[in-house]
Amino acid sequence: MTHVDLEAKPRLGRKRDHTRDAEILDATLDVLAETGYDGMTIDMVAARAKAGKATVYRRWASKPELVLDAVACMKAKDLDLESLPDTGTLRGDLVAMVRSPTIQEGQRKLQVMAGIVSMIARDPELAAAAREAIVEPRAAANRVIFRRAIERGEISSDVDVEALCQIGPAMAAYRTLMLREPVDRDFMITTIDHVILPAALAR
Repeated sequence: MTHVDLEAKPRLGRKRDHTRDAEILDATLDVLAETGYDGMTIDMVAARAKAGKATVYRRWASKPELVLDAVACMKAKDLDLESLPDTGTLRGDLVAMVRSPTIQEGQRKLQVMAGIVSMIARDPELAAAAREAIVEPRAAANRVIFRRAIERGEISSDVDVEALCQIGPAMAAYRTLMLREPVDRDFMITTIDHVILPAALAR
């Protein structure tokens, strides 16, 4: 091999392995939900993901970077707005959204929010990511459902759709963050029947 060949041959460093990213980010969310941001450590995340601490640090240089990516990745699990329940009535659509997987995913998101609440106040970027991943997906689904109800003539076209969209998520967040109680099917349906529908139908 000539000197020219040696110079031309690229010198590749060690490639980063991204195949574990999803497991590490999922483990981060679990630890956040259990211990909160202040109690979370990279060691805890690595142990939960069954990964070496060096593996985590090669991908994320700091805990804030890891948490930001983990929170943002929740957005990828959002509801498909094209396949929302369409029962023909507003109540039917809202109740059809109260499914076990949806409740469990929503509960987990709220637990993560509780875990990062101390950091949200200090980090606008994390606050925006949390809003996009935790609050906005359900609000977006609710917009579709309420606009359908307007088109059917069930509710008035001048209702405040944005306010209606926030009622359910706001009450669920209060129950989880402040009361430390689970958001179950009974709670969700009671909220629909006694708060959301009366507000939507009010003139």
